[in-house]
Amino acid sequence: MSGAARRRRLRFDGWIAGLGTTSGVRVVVGHWPVSPFGPFSDVMLERADGERLLLAPTPETADFVAATYTFDTVRVVAVDVTVAGRVWTVTAGPLRLRFTTGRRTALGLLLRAVPAPLARRPAWSALTDRPARLLMPGVRTRGSAGGGRREWYGARDLRPVTSLSATFEGHDLGASAPVEPPVRFGFGSVPHRPAVTRVTTTVELDAG
Repeated sequence: MSGAARRRRLRFDGWIAGLGTTSGVRVVVGHWPVSPFGPFSDVMLERADGERLLLAPTPETADFVAATYTFDTVRVVAVDVTVAGRVWTVTAGPLRLRFTTGRRTALGLLLRAVPAPLARRPAWSALTDRPARLLMPGVRTRGSAGGGRREWYGARDLRPVTSLSATFEGHDLGASAPVEPPVRFGFGSVPHRPAVTRVTTTVELDAG
């Protein structure tokens, strides 16, 4: 059996919220109702000075995410995400976050039309990588991750974030702002404008 044939693929189905704040802190929330680890959520946070921090709920999820992306600090803390209509509430260790989503954009409507089985296929993510980079600079739908892993993102919906309030370690992070500069956790960033993306993520592990 070839090395490629022995590679194992893990699938995560849920949402990714990419958020900027006027304090310069950028936040990426992963909310995964379906995953190989069961339902869980995690938070990637990049401070204004560039420090990259992972907040994950268990040692197992922290180890997996830290092996796939790049962080300066990893903390295992309770992570709770509640979605009530268009209002998201996130509690993750020292982070308190609340944001509201708006109506779908034209791109969101287009993504909603993509059949779920198609969006889950890595070949589809590979096909949409170039259009995604053209429409949303910095965004990638496929690439090489840490530990010899590869990733594919199949987007199925997109909603803008219209308002945000957050504190981290007791400090107010300010209002919603563009995700600027782009976050540096992996091979791609999130949309420049704060948004929540419905996505299926496939991670292919190194055969070794």
